[in-house]
Amino acid sequence: MRTFLLPIDNLLRGDVMAPELGKPARTFRLRQLLLLIVMFGVLYGAVMGSYGGIFGDRWKQVIYSGVKVPFLLLGTFLLSLPSFFVISSLLGLREDFAQSLRVLVATQAALTIILASFAPFTAAWYLSFSDYQAAVLFNALMFGISSIAAQVLLRRFYAPLISRNPRHRLLVRAWLIVYAFVGIQMGWLLRPFIGDPLSPTRFFRAHMWGNAYEVVLRMVWSLMHR
Repeated sequence: MRTFLLPIDNLLRGDVMAPELGKPARTFRLRQLLLLIVMFGVLYGAVMGSYGGIFGDRWKQVIYSGVKVPFLLLGTFLLSLPSFFVISSLLGLREDFAQSLRVLVATQAALTIILASFAPFTAAWYLSFSDYQAAVLFNALMFGISSIAAQVLLRRFYAPLISRNPRHRLLVRAWLIVYAFVGIQMGWLLRPFIGDPLSPTRFFRAHMWGNAYEVVLRMVWSLMHR
């Protein structure tokens, strides 16, 4: 157990620097980071999909959501990566791309671990409230808090690169904007993650296309005016 938890502890402490930066570090292999993303993503996704219980066809939603969360995180990352590479090149930072990539993947892994740590809160919320829209917004809040915490780690991971070239600070900001924009829409396309118990359980919605930002604003407006 210690062997499993120690690397996670190091990651959350921000101790994951590329050896090329000339500082002592505990490096992580790419497959280790990807494994953490998949494993903890499945964990939170399964809890996320347990809204309304697991009876009848609802057990399928647990499996669907368990698959979708790591797919959401990795898919968003891969779709955002070309833009990151282009911006990195435009800023004259292509030579640092390999190190930047390591930092970004490590941040993804940390985000997923933080998200999974909120799984008990999500389960408690489901047991306490039965409103479907409130459940959707609560999970959005969990993703939001996890993303903010991951940004703190991202800046910590990126600090040596920024100190070497201040243009990395602009690159980090560009990455956050692109990632957030792609991630929100990606989450909309992959819905349902929770699934309304009053609707048939399915992997995708019948009408999967649309604008995520417009729908979220409508949901918030509806809850505020009840």
